[in-house]
Amino acid sequence: MKQLVLDLGAEPVHTLESFEVGRNAEVAALMRQFAARTSREHFAYLWGEIGAGKSHLLKALASTERARYISPFSIESEFVYVPDIDLYLLDDCEKLSPVAQIDAFALFNEIRANDAFMVCSGAVPPAVLPVREDLRTRMGWGLIYQLHGLTDDEKVAALSQAAASRGLTLSPGVLPYLLSHFQRDMRSLSSMLDSLDQYSLETQRPITLPLLREWLQAEAKD
Repeated sequence: MKQLVLDLGAEPVHTLESFEVGRNAEVAALMRQFAARTSREHFAYLWGEIGAGKSHLLKALASTERARYISPFSIESEFVYVPDIDLYLLDDCEKLSPVAQIDAFALFNEIRANDAFMVCSGAVPPAVLPVREDLRTRMGWGLIYQLHGLTDDEKVAALSQAAASRGLTLSPGVLPYLLSHFQRDMRSLSSMLDSLDQYSLETQRPITLPLLREWLQAEAKD
């Protein structure tokens, strides 16, 4: 029997449509306005726990035309304003190095001067970000939203819908077991579902609770 390895490193495709809204309907609507460049506010800051969907939204916006995604570890030139880019997405702001903070400060000023748009994200609100004071002030220029993670029921519903869209049949108990025995963020759970589907095809067995337990035990031994 071929052993399949769970790959959580694969980069999924991020779209606004695939974002699980949950209690974040207002944020999702705002992000659509930023995607269309129709928002009255030109700056927004999103914060929340790991797995709430901050990076998902920023990377989804980065797939629109004239947009640029910037991580805390991007090269210096990525922080430079250019006229043909009018939407900048700065992720994980709490991880910005002292040098990157200087670059981000300059980028904020250029974006405002040129009437462009920017969405930032962080683990905490701007007021308590571990960055220089003048940069914290700029991150609070526009709208600030906390992203709320999905409830367990919402996660089960989202994963059930994802499975159904791919023609997968899950036995009762599979998804609740995943939630109680595995990483609980949606990216990890979705990756687990993909890999479990592969394992089911490899073994030619349906996705049942015994199959899931068997695989998790095998993975734990590796």
